[in-house]
Amino acid sequence: MDKKEVKETKEKKGISSTVKFTILAIILIAIICVALSPVTLQNDTYYTIKVGEHIAKYGVDMEDPFSWHEDLGYTYPHWGYDLITYLIYNTFGMTGIYVTTCILAVILGITIYLVNSKLTKNQVLSFILTIGVMYVIRGYIAARAQLVTFILFALTIYFIEKFLETKKKRYGVGLVIIPILIANLHIAVFPFYFVLYLPYIGEYIIAALGELVIYRKLETRKLETKIKKLKNKQSDSEKINKLEKQLEELKAKIDKVKIKRTKELQNPYKIKLTKNDNVKWLILIMVICAFTGLLTPLGTEPYTYLAKTMEGNTTQNINEHLPMTIANETEAMCAIILVLAPLIFTKVKIKLSDLFMIGGLGYLMLISRRQVTMFAIVGSVVLNRLITNLIIAYDNEELIEQWKKRIAGKIGIIITCILVLGLGYYFAKDKFDDEYIDESSYPVQACDYILTHIDLGQARFYNEYNYGSYMIYRGIPVFIDSRADLYAPEFSGKEDDIFMDFIETSGISKFYEDIFEKYDITHVITYKNSKMNMIITRTNDKNYKELYSDNYFTVYERNSNNI
Repeated sequence: MDKKEVKETKEKKGISSTVKFTILAIILIAIICVALSPVTLQNDTYYTIKVGEHIAKYGVDMEDPFSWHEDLGYTYPHWGYDLITYLIYNTFGMTGIYVTTCILAVILGITIYLVNSKLTKNQVLSFILTIGVMYVIRGYIAARAQLVTFILFALTIYFIEKFLETKKKRYGVGLVIIPILIANLHIAVFPFYFVLYLPYIGEYIIAALGELVIYRKLETRKLETKIKKLKNKQSDSEKINKLEKQLEELKAKIDKVKIKRTKELQNPYKIKLTKNDNVKWLILIMVICAFTGLLTPLGTEPYTYLAKTMEGNTTQNINEHLPMTIANETEAMCAIILVLAPLIFTKVKIKLSDLFMIGGLGYLMLISRRQVTMFAIVGSVVLNRLITNLIIAYDNEELIEQWKKRIAGKIGIIITCILVLGLGYYFAKDKFDDEYIDESSYPVQACDYILTHIDLGQARFYNEYNYGSYMIYRGIPVFIDSRADLYAPEFSGKEDDIFMDFIETSGISKFYEDIFEKYDITHVITYKNSKMNMIITRTNDKNYKELYSDNYFTVYERNSNNI
């Protein structure tokens, strides 16, 4: 066998190991994603089903049909997802919702892996990081619109980077399609789509400004303009010659600077700065995408929804929107350390756009803990690139290929499968006995009682935020549910801040009876261990007649005539 045949044989083996590893990685990532997917439905899923049912029957009417508060305006912020979820539920029931969540989680995991492996060319690290990312965001894997937008944001990073690399139209088309989907599936994150462009544009602007200053382009153009004007006017040739000499001297200096600058850019100290002219076209795509928010039945809501939300009090009182306490978030702290350690203690270098990306997402994560999801998903690409560059910087590039071949070998496959399957079992073991509906969190039996013993046409229930969506699912009009924006004046169009009235009542910063009088409450359903229920029970309040009680919930009839 000659050298050429040996080389071809090696290449075929390399391709074979790559394919084997990719198949193995996808299968094992899918198993982990299913293991991390919760069986028990989350509170938002219940109103999603009912909102989707309402849209299927009446369309997007921008009015709320589920609360007993009159004339509340509702923006239907994820109408497309709600409708699709209802259609799945209507055909396959709760099992369909669970299976769909598993499928979306699997798609997300595989997307993160493929985006990482294609952008960094490091399959082994992409596989490990993908499992780590899915574990970090496990609390956000639920039958909610955000699970779809996670996939779309991962694809956005891939399309942006591939467009900048190749300028192929298909990536530009993908970038235009994604915001249209977001505007109809989850408008709250529509502005975030454009945030992902900023690091690349920021790097381009800094590089362009750097060239402008360093290469003294303004000074050069000024001299060229003066010479041109003098020649047109047929002015003193001596003056023209003098300016031309100055221009030549300036260009000579610039040429020297260019040579020096080129060497510096080839081997920068820490930050790699590149001026990619394809960014100009990326900016054009971004401008086009800005108008895609109009391709929705919601009017201008994609542009105003987030701003209205930030103006109100809802984000200050919902746990996932609160600032992160970094000392209590071990996983986030580890992720930050993993990014900083190579930059501080090794000779690895980072692209300026990556530095902007990880810094910006880190800041967003600290001011709103839910953004840990985007820090993990998008940051995995940056971390992957850093570690891959670190391996290459220390002349261990072959190590990546060696590990891939070992894992793709027979023994490697067996060991990897045992480890990942064991990890999957560990993630899933506590869910084997879970039901779709958790009766300790949602008033299943209490709603059975309400539907058979209370006239809903006359009742005005006070209920709590976390299980209001389940009551909507059961067809019981509510005081509040987890559609927080609906009950804030910025969206409802009402003077009363229903959301804050609930917050202050549940926290006993306002006497519950004052709020009940304000809204003419006739019935109360509450957690058995809530502050309000303990006060009613301990004081033996005669104005509340207990109609129903179980291990978790109590239903009262309020007698306003005695108050």
